Formats: sequence, C-alpha cells, structure tokens
Amino acid sequence: MSNKAGKIWGETELILANNSLEFHRIDYKKGGVCSKHLHEWKWNGFYVMSGQMKIRVWQKDYDLVDETILNPGDFTAVKPGLYHSFEGLEDGVAFELYWANFSVHDIQRESVGHLKDTDGKVVRLDKNKKK
Repeated sequence: MSNKAGKIWGETELILANNSLEFHRIDYKKGGVCSKHLHEWKWNGFYVMSGQMKIRVWQKDYDLVDETILNPGDFTAVKPGLYHSFEGLEDGVAFELYWANFSVHDIQRESVGHLKDTDGKVVRLDKNKKK
C-alpha cells in the first residue's frame, strides 16, 4: 500500500502517523493551492525544503487574512480552529506536520536541580528554600 496521494496541487506522502503526530512530505506545484480548511484540535505546521510557499490564515478575532511567505528553511504553524490554505509560488518540497498541543506547564516538580562537588556535597541549589 502506498502512502502517496496525488492532489491537484502536487502530491502528499504520509511518512509517520500516531495518536499525537502526523508527518507528511508534500511536493507542490507553482500555482497549486490546497483547500481552505481548518482543524478543530490539531496544529498544522509547514517547513519548506525547496521552492517558495504562501500560507494564508483567516483570523477569527479580526477581519484579516494573514499571509506568510516561506522560503527554504522557513517554518510556520497554524493554530487549531483557524481556516488556512497554502499556495505554491514556485515548485517545491515541504514537510507538513500535525500535532496536538501539549501544555508547557505539564510538569510537577518534587525536587529542585542542584550541583554536587567532588566530595558529593551540594554546592549550589537552583532554588533556595527559606525555613
């Protein structure tokens, strides 16, 4: 079974998919435009390897369509719930990623980091406790 799918704008190839990430290679044509769409829960990221791509994002909070031009080495991400599309400004290759948003505050510390000297004694605490 092939992981490639032809599109009017080029071709997409699924490289990896699991319950928290999708990773695709997209080969896009100059003048090719994907559908205007949104994802309820997933972020959608674009990393351009070659060519030039325009990402359009229809904002909810104000009447504006943001446009971002990506060149080789550039990355942008579209947050969930926003309509978006891409257009090939030149033939090219990009990687498209989808992922769930994890909280950056998803950590519960039970201790603090520290540094020990050669005798095993703590010489520095990252966070001093006052008693």
